[in-house]
Order: sequence, then C-alpha cells, then structure tokens
Amino acid sequence: MLITLEGLDGSGKTTVWEALHDVYPDATFTREPTDSWYGEAVARSIAADDADPLAELFLLTADHADHLSGTIEPALADGRLVISDRYSDSRFAYQAATLAASDVGIERPLEYIRGIHSAFSRPPDATIFLDLDARTAAERAGRTNKFEQDGYLAAVQRNYERLIDAEPGRFHRVDATRSPEAVIERVEAIVADLLDAEADE
Repeated sequence: MLITLEGLDGSGKTTVWEALHDVYPDATFTREPTDSWYGEAVARSIAADDADPLAELFLLTADHADHLSGTIEPALADGRLVISDRYSDSRFAYQAATLAASDVGIERPLEYIRGIHSAFSRPPDATIFLDLDARTAAERAGRTNKFEQDGYLAAVQRNYERLIDAEPGRFHRVDATRSPEAVIERVEAIVADLLDAEADE
C-alpha cells in the first residue's frame, strides 16, 4: 500500500511522517522532492525566484519518475508499506498554481500536469491531507521562498480542494490546526484503519 501525506507548507506533514517511523519501523519511508541529484536540481530551482515554471515542472516530474522506479515500485513489489511525505498531488497543486500565475499560456494547468503523469505514474492508495489555511501555513513555514507566500498558498489550497473533490474516497482530511499530538494521533488511527481494511480484502 502506498500512503501519501499532503498539505500546505507548515501543515505538519514531516512531523507526522517522522512520528510514523516509530509505529511502522518496517515500512519504506520516502519523500518528494528526493535527495537524489534530480531532487537537488529541484531544490536549486525552488530557491531561484526567476526559475522558468515549465522547466521547474519537468525537473519535479523527472524526480518523481526516478523516485517511482528506484524506490516506490520496488518496495511495493516486495509487499512493503510505503509512506511518502509529498507525492504527485503536491506537484498537481503547487505547479498548477505556478503555471497559472505565469505567462506560459497553458490553459487548465492542473489538468495539463495530471495528464503528463497519467501515462506513467502510480497513484496513491490513500492520501492523508493535513488541512490548514493559507495564512497560517505561510506563518508557520516562515515565508522563506516563493512557495511559502499567502496568496500563492491560497491558490495551492484551491487546487488541493479540486483534487479532493475529484477523488473523495482517496483523501482523508485531518485538521492541522490542532496540536501536533492530536494530529499525529488522528493520522495514526487513519493509517491503522487503512491497513486493517486492506488486510480484510
């Protein structure tokens, strides 16, 4: 089973991801962007305010493709639980907001990016969405890069809502305004329920 953690910057995904290590020590824990050289290129692009948005999208897509072939698919083939801090939904939500705000001229950017991935990507079995408003997310994240600004994150949030509306059965919404302990407890309960349901099938 592939379970992904999604949400705005500052929503607590990484904290939850780290907490789950103790509960599922045999699982494969991974994240996007990765720490590969593809991921390093992504990090450089994110840090650059003048990065070309279309080039950045394809750097992220290349990182995702390598992540799939090198980590995700082998782990799933071995019957392992995989938990990823960010995955394809992050690309759909964030890069669609980036393209929409650019002069690239791509109509329906969310659909465009999803179409690119549909040919090769492996969708998650379940996605836990840590729900946090854009202003609080920006404050928590520190507004340190172009992806952590209030207006931009509001656009990203709207894209996430569109993704959730399209696949409500895959997403499990968690109130990320609650204490870290409460959020972790709720996520752990969701993961346990998902694994129990899979075992019953």
